[in-house]
Amino acid sequence: MALVPSPQWLNEGDNAWQLAAATFVALQSIPGLVVLYGGIVKKKWAINSAFMSMYAFASVLVVWILWAYNMGFGPGWFPFLGKPMPALSAAFTLGQATVPDAAAGMPPMAFPMATLVYFQFVFAAITVIILAGAVLGRMSFRAWVIFCPVWMTFVYTVGAYSLWGGGWLAGMGVADFSGGYVIHLAAATSGFVAAAMVGPRLQADRENFPPNSLLVTLVGAGILWLGWNGFNGGDPYFANADAGAAVLNTNTATAVALLTWVLLDKLAYGKPSVIGAVNGMIAGLVGITPGAGYVDGTGAIIIGLVAGIIPWLSMNKLQKTKLMMKVDDTLSVFSTHGVAGLTGGLMVGILANPDMLVYIGTDKDAPGVSVTGWLYGNAAQLLLQAEGAAFIIVYNVIATFIILKIISFITPLRMEDAILKVGDDAVHGETAYAIGAEGE
Repeated sequence: MALVPSPQWLNEGDNAWQLAAATFVALQSIPGLVVLYGGIVKKKWAINSAFMSMYAFASVLVVWILWAYNMGFGPGWFPFLGKPMPALSAAFTLGQATVPDAAAGMPPMAFPMATLVYFQFVFAAITVIILAGAVLGRMSFRAWVIFCPVWMTFVYTVGAYSLWGGGWLAGMGVADFSGGYVIHLAAATSGFVAAAMVGPRLQADRENFPPNSLLVTLVGAGILWLGWNGFNGGDPYFANADAGAAVLNTNTATAVALLTWVLLDKLAYGKPSVIGAVNGMIAGLVGITPGAGYVDGTGAIIIGLVAGIIPWLSMNKLQKTKLMMKVDDTLSVFSTHGVAGLTGGLMVGILANPDMLVYIGTDKDAPGVSVTGWLYGNAAQLLLQAEGAAFIIVYNVIATFIILKIISFITPLRMEDAILKVGDDAVHGETAYAIGAEGE
């Protein structure tokens, strides 16, 4: 009897790339955001901030394989949600990957469901971890423990199914290549609501919140940047030409946004700031994400410029107004993820180039799958992008408010002031550094 290593439909190159891309994205969370958060916050919050990220990663995976994966990518249940089902059986995990309600718009996938479930999990996990950036330094760990799996179940899955699982927004033609809306706009909107409901840090922490280790922060930032190659490069689902273009566009836009942000810092404050460079880098990464495989190199440069300017204005001007200061968004997630994700999503409606083929067509359906923006004669795409963003924002605001309101009846959302004064030692009985003054 002859043995073959895998079924005929499996392409080893595509499977290897999807698993590698997924691992790159996982590295963005563990250790990327774990150490970025751990380094960028005040010393007394380093452990708590890192631990929130680790817990989120683990808890999301458990609910993902038990029911949430199929709510985002399985058979339709509602126009905005798939049926909750486990992703555990041998037949399911070893079978050929498919997103049933979106399958008509792409070639048959050449790897198993297990690869797809893991690939989509790492995107889901980083979304909650990005959200955490808005509430660092005061949210109760117990409330966070409840919040992560519940938010994943009722909020993330709706955006994922609506845009990527073949739901109603995808049917309308709203385009989100790799998560500008599903991940970044959702995380920022929900994070802002959470920051408002949890309440602010201690006034002393708001006024003086120096990073405890900028070098550790930069390690996290570097992992985030390079991990994004998997984030955007993995989303065609094939190791094809468009995957390469998405990686190049991602790095181009990010470099331009970083340089733009640093220049604006220099002009406004007289000194270039490494924290500013990190924020510019993140804004560039987020800004290119919704259009990474839909725009050409010129489009990537334009998106980089815009993602360097508009989120900078949002963080340095808008978020410093009296009204916006009422909400304590610890790491300005509103600007670097929300404004950048929204800007990038709208730019798809303007700059998407029909020559950037995600999949190549055969004679019958030539030239293939692409998106056409206003610049190339399709003004309607911009309106679609705006409608998609509006749905994500409104749904995230309402659903996150309800979830946190219910959690607040079970346990307080914010730690007590006495605990906030001490930090990590009071919450976890651990501190980041054994040497040094208390509470710094």
